[in-house]
Amino acid sequence: MPGHYVSDLKLSHFRSHLSGELSTGGRSVILFGANGSGKTSVLEALSMLSPGRGLRGVSADDASRLPERVGWKVLGELSLSGRSTSVETYLQEGTRRKVRINFKPAAQTELGRTIRILWITPAMDRLWIEGADGRRKFLDRMAMSFFPEHPADVAAYEKTMRERNRLFREGISDNYWFEALEARMSDHGARITSNRMNTLDRLLKESASATTSFPAAHLELAEPEHGGGNIDEPNELAAMFRDCRKRDSMAGRTSAGPHRADVLSFYKDRGVAARSCSTGEQKALLISLVLANARALSRELGAAPVLLLDEVAAHLDEDRRRHLFDEIRQMDAQVWMTGTDASLFADAGADAVRVEVSSRDGRSLMEKRAE
Repeated sequence: MPGHYVSDLKLSHFRSHLSGELSTGGRSVILFGANGSGKTSVLEALSMLSPGRGLRGVSADDASRLPERVGWKVLGELSLSGRSTSVETYLQEGTRRKVRINFKPAAQTELGRTIRILWITPAMDRLWIEGADGRRKFLDRMAMSFFPEHPADVAAYEKTMRERNRLFREGISDNYWFEALEARMSDHGARITSNRMNTLDRLLKESASATTSFPAAHLELAEPEHGGGNIDEPNELAAMFRDCRKRDSMAGRTSAGPHRADVLSFYKDRGVAARSCSTGEQKALLISLVLANARALSRELGAAPVLLLDEVAAHLDEDRRRHLFDEIRQMDAQVWMTGTDASLFADAGADAVRVEVSSRDGRSLMEKRAE
């Protein structure tokens, strides 16, 4: 049985689920059913047990069930190395999302210290060919899994940068204000870059030493056009912001820094950039990175993270599916998977909980099926 897992999940007014409850006994879970039945919403609810906007990357309000719009609630009962922990996150309409851990109010950042959750969704298939913003967010989520304080640094950096940009737009030129803001940006920015570089180092080491059927990816943190993406020393970053101040004042925005960095990925054995690989190879590289992230976490924490794999099996051939399931079992990780056809998971193991998700009278229903 996995060291870390979700033993019970309860949903209320979340997306198309008016209510729902599922017990796993610590086993992996296969959710199958027609498109639009609410399978991905279950994974999204689980992703809300970690910090941030969840696997769909939307505001908390968007998860409220229509037409009621009364807010929503997700309750997860966790087993963490034999220790039971209750995590509840909810939104009451007109308020901000709240978190309770073991029935006590907690900051969202505490979720990242409680349980690690990684995911793959169909939207991530275009990661290597679209803009740098998606790749930065992907790297930052991986960094958060190793450094739970990372999102707080990202949020603080971005907030301070917005204040700096406002000064430019309002034509303010007081050096005192700029120096104060740039000092704060530099402290947070240096930690952001350090966390990113440490995360890449962990992933590369794990990929180099792993026995896996998925292609190893070589990753690099790319320097943006005007610099500042690879600086992990606060004084150096502050000097760069100061030097860029005249140019930034003309543009009305901060043109350099960790918020502009990109992540370059290569199919290591072939020496080909991920963006130039086939669709299947790009998917395999994505899976390879998430598995490397999971293995590295398992090595550091002594237990694998919970994995959420949305429609992954449908895009892999039979051999690749079998290898994926084998590697997850070897990692001893709890995985929640979705697919339209239960037969896609024939090699996932007889002990997995199989749940049919259907839509009836405008609401999603979850029903366990025989294995």
